[in-house]
Order: sequence, then structure tokens, then C-alpha cells
Amino acid sequence: MMISLRSETSVLGRWWFTVDRWSLSALFLLIACGAVLALASTPAIAERLGLDPFYFVRRQFALLPVAALSLIAVSMLTPKQVRVLALFGFLAAVAMLALTFFIGVEIKGARRWINLGGFSLQPSEFVKPTFAVLAAWLFARQRRHPGFHGDAIALALFAGVIALVLRQPDVGMALVITVVFMAQYFLAGLRMFWVTLLAAVGIAGGVGAYYVFPHVASRINRFLDPNSGDTYQVNRAQDAFSNGGLFGRGPGEGTVKSVLPDAHSDFVFAVAGEEFGLILCLIIVGLFTFVVLRGFARMLQENDLFVMLAVSGLLTQFGLQALINMGSTLHLMPTKGMTLPFISYGGSSLLAVSLAMGMMLALGRKRFGAGEAA
Repeated sequence: MMISLRSETSVLGRWWFTVDRWSLSALFLLIACGAVLALASTPAIAERLGLDPFYFVRRQFALLPVAALSLIAVSMLTPKQVRVLALFGFLAAVAMLALTFFIGVEIKGARRWINLGGFSLQPSEFVKPTFAVLAAWLFARQRRHPGFHGDAIALALFAGVIALVLRQPDVGMALVITVVFMAQYFLAGLRMFWVTLLAAVGIAGGVGAYYVFPHVASRINRFLDPNSGDTYQVNRAQDAFSNGGLFGRGPGEGTVKSVLPDAHSDFVFAVAGEEFGLILCLIIVGLFTFVVLRGFARMLQENDLFVMLAVSGLLTQFGLQALINMGSTLHLMPTKGMTLPFISYGGSSLLAVSLAMGMMLALGRKRFGAGEAA
């Protein structure tokens, strides 16, 4: 039976025996954790807004099958098809990113969302994974064809994306895109002189953001000196972890979701800590760590530079976003409005992360023959 399954020539059969099933399983466990925490965190938010208690639950659960199917469908693509998807996805996402300045919805002083038929879409979430793959292809192509100016094109696109993101403004998103881009550029063989120069420019940019964007300065000041401003959300998150202890207070028994405005999104990790305790928090951290480390370990055996750079960029983005969300919730770094992949409420984040991890799985599949070449 196993032999007949392995000889299966259908698309589904080839996918099943070439995809990294361990990483796929870990990703679906994260999706399951997100579904449980949506049930735990969103009803209190909905009631506070005067909505039906399960308003946000229904919206999130309606997108979960779409996200899961998208992840699987994208993971079936060949490297060439992933590259094409990333190119057209990037062009569409950048176009919508530019449109946010004209028809975007302003929330808390930032224009990051477009309302499409009742669905609030954040284009920058889709710029992140598509640009990572596109930049990887540009870097790799120049190494194969020295006459092609891939580095210059990638740098120009990077500058344009950062300019659009900072204009929204969204400094945290710009930081993630920058770190991923620089990591890929370094792995592509950037000389140490340029590494040092770009690092200095990045530090200067961070200092500049502190003085240019008041909300950035406020968050850093409150992190360094809690008495310098409002630290209500962080304090309540810390209380939630203390109340949860090792095993948690039980599903539905937490109180932090009733007092935290962003308990379903930026601070959903605090809800997990209070209701399910340290055990679930460690499971979530372990799943993120497993996906990232396993992905990098597999890339050590990869000979295709494009695949190596693209997967490294996608994994860096995935891990960094999780680290920022959990670190800010635990008050290990300044707060930043960034979702926890697959866990936080939010359609744009859920679909964009599914796209990113689908591309990661597709590029990391075992390939036998030219039909699967990058």
C-alpha cells in the first residue's frame, strides 16, 4: 500500500511525499491554537463594542478554511510558479498600498487599511512575503548572470516600499521588511564593507524614527521608564500572566480580555497565558521555534540560491514577527502593534501568513527532475 502511494503520479500524491509534513503539521497546530484563542478573546471585545458576542468569532472562522486551503494550494506550486505568484502579488499589494493614501481607512492616526466590501485589508501584510521572494530572485539572478542588475533593482524596490510604509506610518512594518531584506542581502554574499555601512544607516534610521515619529518615541520612553506615560495595556498583560500561572484559570475564566482593547490581536498572547497558563504559551513558542529552526536546517542542504534566500527571508519574517509580538507582550521590548502569526485575530494577517508559509513549504519541497527546478 505504501509503495503504491509513493508511486502516485497525481499532483496531490507528489505533493504529499515531497512536502515537509512535520512543518505542515506544526503550522496547522498554530492555526488550531489561533482558533481556540479567537473563541476565548473575541466575545468580550464584541460585547464591549455593542456587537453580537460571536461576531468576530464568525468572521475569523469563516477565513480559517480559506487560509488553510490557500496554504496547501500554494505549497503545491513549483519554485517557478512561486516566483510568478510573488511578482504579481507584490505588484498588486504595492498598488493597494499606494491606494491607502487616497481611499484608506484611518485608525489611530494611521492609514494602513482599505475597506473592500466589508473586509478590511492591510496591503503591507502581503508586501512582506511577496517582496522577500522577489528580492531573493533578484539577488540570485545577478549571481548567476553578472550582467543583470538584480541588486540595484532590489534596492530600488526596497526604498520605494519603505517610503510607502513609513508614510502610513508603520515603523514596525518597515523594521521587519528592513531586517528581512538585509538578512537576505547578507546571505547573498554582500561584502563586509557594505554590511557595515548598511548597518550604520539602519541605526541612524532607527534614531531618526525616534525623533521624527512621536508615537515611536513615546513607546520607547515608556519601555525605558514606565512612569513616563501610559503603560496600562502592558501592566494588564503582566497581571494576566501572573494570574494564569502554570495551568491557567481555565477557558473563559480570564478577565484581561474584558479590559484590554487589543486582547484579541496585539495582546492575544496574554489571553493565552491567563486562561491556559504557561503550558500553552510554551507550546506556542515551541511550535514557532520548531518551524523556523527546521526550515533553516533543511536550507543547509539546499543548492539553489534562490530557494535558499527566499525560504530564509520567509522564515526570518515569520520568526521575527512572532518574537516582536510575544516580546512586547512580556515587556521585553517596546510595544508594537504587530500580530502573532496564525494566533491573533485579523483577516489580512491570517491570509498573508498563510501565503508566506505556503510559499516556504513549496520552495522547501523535495525536487526530483527539471520540472521542479527553480
